[in-house]
This record gives sequence, C-alpha cells and structure tokens, in this order.
Amino acid sequence: MKRMLERFSRFVSSSIGSKAVIGIWIVAILILALAAPGSSDVEESTDEGSAHGNEPSTIAQEMMDEEYPSDEGLVALLVYQDTEGISDNQRDDIKEMSEWLDSKEKPDNVASSLPFHKMPEKVQDKLFSEDGSTMQMNIAMKEGLDSDQLHDTLEKINNKAEEIGNNDLEMKITGPAGISADTVTLFKNADLVLLFSTIGLILVLLMIIYRSPLLAVIPLVVAGMVYMVVDRVIGIGGDNGWFVVDSQATSIMMILLFAVLTDYSLFVLSRYRTELKQVESKAEAMARAFGPVLKPILFSGITLLAAMIVLFFTDFKPYNHFAPVFSIAIVFILLGGITLIPALFTLAGRKAFWPFIPKVADKKSQATNKAGFWVKIGRTVTKRPGITAGIILLLMAAASMNLGSMKFSFNQLDSFPEDIDARQGYEMLADHFPEGELAQTNIVIKSDEELDVNEDFIEDVNDLQTSLQDDTRIEEAGPDLDKEMGKSEDSLPDDFLSDSDKAIKLDITLDGNPYSQSALNTIDELRDEEGSLLQEHGFEPDESSMYIAGQTAEQLDVRDMNERDMIVAFTAITILITIMLMFQSGSIRMGLIMIFTMLLSYTASLGLGWFIFENVLGYDAISYRLPLYTFVFLISLGVDYNIILVSRIREEIHHYKWKEAISHGVGLTGGVISSAGIILAGTFAVLMTQPLEELFLFGLTMGLGILIDTFIVRGMLLPSLLTFIRPKQVKNK
Repeated sequence: MKRMLERFSRFVSSSIGSKAVIGIWIVAILILALAAPGSSDVEESTDEGSAHGNEPSTIAQEMMDEEYPSDEGLVALLVYQDTEGISDNQRDDIKEMSEWLDSKEKPDNVASSLPFHKMPEKVQDKLFSEDGSTMQMNIAMKEGLDSDQLHDTLEKINNKAEEIGNNDLEMKITGPAGISADTVTLFKNADLVLLFSTIGLILVLLMIIYRSPLLAVIPLVVAGMVYMVVDRVIGIGGDNGWFVVDSQATSIMMILLFAVLTDYSLFVLSRYRTELKQVESKAEAMARAFGPVLKPILFSGITLLAAMIVLFFTDFKPYNHFAPVFSIAIVFILLGGITLIPALFTLAGRKAFWPFIPKVADKKSQATNKAGFWVKIGRTVTKRPGITAGIILLLMAAASMNLGSMKFSFNQLDSFPEDIDARQGYEMLADHFPEGELAQTNIVIKSDEELDVNEDFIEDVNDLQTSLQDDTRIEEAGPDLDKEMGKSEDSLPDDFLSDSDKAIKLDITLDGNPYSQSALNTIDELRDEEGSLLQEHGFEPDESSMYIAGQTAEQLDVRDMNERDMIVAFTAITILITIMLMFQSGSIRMGLIMIFTMLLSYTASLGLGWFIFENVLGYDAISYRLPLYTFVFLISLGVDYNIILVSRIREEIHHYKWKEAISHGVGLTGGVISSAGIILAGTFAVLMTQPLEELFLFGLTMGLGILIDTFIVRGMLLPSLLTFIRPKQVKNK
C-alpha cells in the first residue's frame, strides 16, 4: 500500500503525469458540458416528508385521497387587509378578483376558487375578521404542480391584483401553495450569488494570508474544475430520476466543495514550499511534499464520504436527499484533491509563490517559522498540559450545558424573511383569526365494511364530535350533524361520507398555533387515544381505523423522524469516524481522545451559538434541522485537522521524544490548519447572506464551530491531552 501511494505521488507530480491529469479533467468537463444538464436545471425544494412514505400522516393523506378523490392540489390563501376596515369599494375589488378566478381567463393551473362574488353579503361577512379589517379567499391549484409552476401561477394572480387596483387594499398570498412558490422566489439566482461570494471571499483570504496572486488563484481553479464535473454528474442523476436534487443541498455542497479543496490545497502547499527549499526539481519537490499529505487526504475524504453515506439511512426527506448530492461531490473532491492539486502546483512550480519565490539556499523563512506563534503555543501546551486542558474543558463544558435550554421551531415560515408574502399573509391571518384555522386537521374513520348510516350512527358521530369539541385542546369540531335533519344519508353534509360509504371525515380546529409543540403533542395524544375514542362512540376498534391528516399531523411526523434520524446519524457517524481515527492514528487511545474533542467541540459550538441566537439576535427558537446539519459537517470536517496534526506528530516521533514531537507537530501544522480554518469558516459564513433563516443560522454556527475547532480544540486542547498518553511505538523515547 505504501509503495503504491509513493508511485502514485511521483506520477501525478511528474511533468507527463501532471499534464495527463489536467488533460483528462478538461476533456471530462467539455464532454459533460455538452452532454449533461446542470444541477440547477433539475433541482427542487424538498418537502418535509418521509423518504419511504411510511409515516402516519402520509398514510392518512393517502386514505383521504382514496376515499375523497379530487383533482385539486395545494391551496393558496389570498389574504386581504386594510387596518381601517375593508370598505364597500374594496369589497367590490375582491369580487372582481373572484369573478376572474371563476372565469375562462383564470390561470390554467387554478382548479377552483371560493366563489366570493356569488355569495350573499351576509355569507360574505362570515369570511371577515371580527374587526372587518381582514378577509381570506381560498384557491385550489391543480394537482401535481411543481414549485416553478406554482410560482408562475401566483405571479399572474398578483399581477391581476395590481391591475384591479385594490383601492389601497393590501393582498398577500400564503398557504401551502404560497409557501412553495415563495421558495422559488427566495432561491432565484441565489446559487450564482453564493458561488461568486464564495470565490471572492476565498480569493481575498488567500491573498491576505499568502500575498501571492497565483497561490490565491490555483486552489480556486482546482475547485472550479471539480465543481463543473460535479454539477453535471448530479444533473445527470437528477435528470434520469436516480435521486432528488435538493436546492438547499446543492447550495451547501458548493460551499463544502470550494472550502475542502482549498483546505487540501493549503495542506499540500505548506509542504511543497518547504521541499522547494531543499531540492531544485519542482517535480521532485512535489513528490516529496505530496507523499506525506496523500494518506491524510485519503483518510479525510473517505471519512467524510462515510459520514454522508450514513444519510442514506435516514427517513426524513431533506436529510435523505442530501446523501446522493454530497456523496457524489465528495468522491470528486477526493479525486480532485489527489490529482488536480499536485498536478497544477507542479506545473506552476516556484512561480506559484511569486513574488516570494522559495530558493534552495533560502533558510530565512525556516528560521522565522521556529519562532512563530504556533511554535510558542506548542511549547506552552506541552509544558503545562494539565492547566491548558483543565481551563478549556471547563469553558467548553459550560458552553455545552446551554444546550438544555435550546428550543426548536417546526414552522417552515419562521425561516422565511419578514418581507416575504407567504409569511406576511400568515401573520395577518394569525392576528385576526383563531390560529388553529390556519392549518385545519382532518380525522378520517374508515370501516372494513359499508357504514350503516341510521339514527344511532349519526347520534354516535354527534357524541364523538361533542367529545372532541369539549376537549380543551380543540377549538372546534365539525361538520355539525343536526339531529333534526332526518338522520339519513341524504341529509348528510358534503364530504362527510366517502364515495365508498366506508369512511367519514371530521374537521377539527386545534386550540392555538397549529405548528406549536403543544399542537403537535395534541395530535400525538389523539393517536394514542384512537382505540378508546372509537370504542366509546360506537365504532369497533377491530373493524375500524382512525387516520389523522393535515399539516399539524405532518409536522408531528417530522418531529418524530427528526428525533429518530438524529439518533441514527449521531451514532453511526460517531462510530465510523472513531474507527477511522483509531486506524489512521494506529492507537485506540488517540482515536478516542480525538473523537472526544470533536464531540465536545460540537456541543460547545452549538451551545454558544444558541446563547448568541437567543440573547443577542433575539430568536425564540431555531430550526429543528440545525443540530443534525452542524453535527454532520462539524464532525466530518473536523477530521481533516485531526488527521493533519496527528500525522505530523507521528512523523516527528521518529526524531523527538513524545512531548517534543507534539510541540513540533503543533508548530509545523498550526499555521496551515489555522489558515485553512479561517477560510473554511469564512466560506460557510457566506451562507449568512442567504435569505432563509435556517441557512443564516447554519452558516453562523458552522463558522463559529470551525474557528473554535481550529484555534482552541486542535491547536491547544488535543495537543495537551495527547501529552498524557505515550503510544507503544514511542515508549523508548
């Protein structure tokens, strides 16, 4: 294995090998550019469902579709508001919109709409809030529309509203269709902004750190070439339906690709510059520099890939759909790291370092390095390891304890900017109508046999509704089955009894915010009470089943899936990375110490991040996805710096005693690790420019966590803890 890696290093570092590598990549880029779509052509916004379609709310919705078939899809809510009260002229404008939506001129993708213009005035009044300032009108879209089609349709409706004039009447479109359409608005051109922001930031940071134009450009050329291949390969997979290309996944993937390849470039660069001062041949210098770095890069890439493969075993769609996008990206990141980086730096040679060109006789920089910042840190932490480790462990434990107060939001709109229509419309409704009406819940009771709709049956259903209505957790339960209506099937309200005569549907409005934790708990409790509810109200539990559908039920399943997937991902990734670290370091104890510091770094970063979110930025809760996203990336990327540091220490133990080897390892790698950490933190911080609150907080947490990991954990805590162990191979030192 060692000999094979040496041969590979010499090949990609040779004149012929480096040119061949670059040629192969260029040919691949040209072929894919001509023959394959880009990822942006096939990406979509993943909904918050199960990748396997096995959750209770999904099964309930399928039952609803089966028993109450309809060609209608997502619903858009047109919310009208005038804080001084909607006038008669404004009501006429609403009628005009209603007439248009009911005419042949309406957008093709509108299936139906509330016939406001046909309703008597007294019926219309019931659609207004108590103060008369706000009114909503439902529009059902056709089934099966994607986000782009919804966006185009709602844009036509907005244009019509502007054409009507609305007499200063404010109109916002919200609801499931509005949320889906505004997602397109949020991410329109966002990838280009993110790409250029990332490139610009990396370029500036590299120029500041190395003060060399070529050293700043070459890593970006590597990342750009790899990205062009990854983008098309992902596009091929999405175009052929092999996997879903999630829009958030592609955004974060791009950040990851540029950041990791820049890190790998810096790892190679630091050794290459040293070797150019030892030998004249640029190819020989690269072979000698790349050999020791190749193995850590391979371990880093394989570990990162293993962590992403774990996501294939998650059930929640947003997590599951990240897996193929990131797995493909990491494979090509690794290929680019071990081929393009040495090839391009070899061709550039000493010119890459202009105007500070290293020469064989130049020893000045080496002497300067010996008195550098990280050399002093290495000496300090190995001289007083107990004090260093004790102080850092105490501070990080205190930050980690803040996790206990963390609160999570399951309302997707909380992540939207405040000026987005879907969020503004939702808040208008929430301020003027019972919150539970914003997301109604449906209960379907299905029997194995046709239901006998008689007086006793209707009485039992009325008793069930009364029981639900009297529940303090529920605001309202309907429809109202009036016992004086004849107690026959002909007198039943529409959509109560299914077409098969085997199911009935009840609509309930929960008390309070339908996305709150208490609302989710209510649905969870109703599911647990299924048997008693059925039996107490005339339904045989063995012959009947109760299904609960609606957005609150879906969010309950999201919460359950998230909790389950976090356990799977945290456990599997921790075990896999621990094994990899033990294997790479050749020591069980070193592997355990490294994974301990990585996990502590994660909990401290998240705890400190929550403190900032709550006390500085004023957030009441954060996205429930944030802990898993930050865990996957902080732990996976933290492996890089562990491997680089420990690999260098293992090199140094052949020349120094154990503590001295650690001190030298910190001094020799501190500069490159801190530089790589600053760039990695900066690139993730670019996500803070994105419109979604979720991405803003993710970028902030990642930037904070990477800096803590780079300067405190990797630079001080890990070296101080390593001084307390002595691997078998160095006991004689």
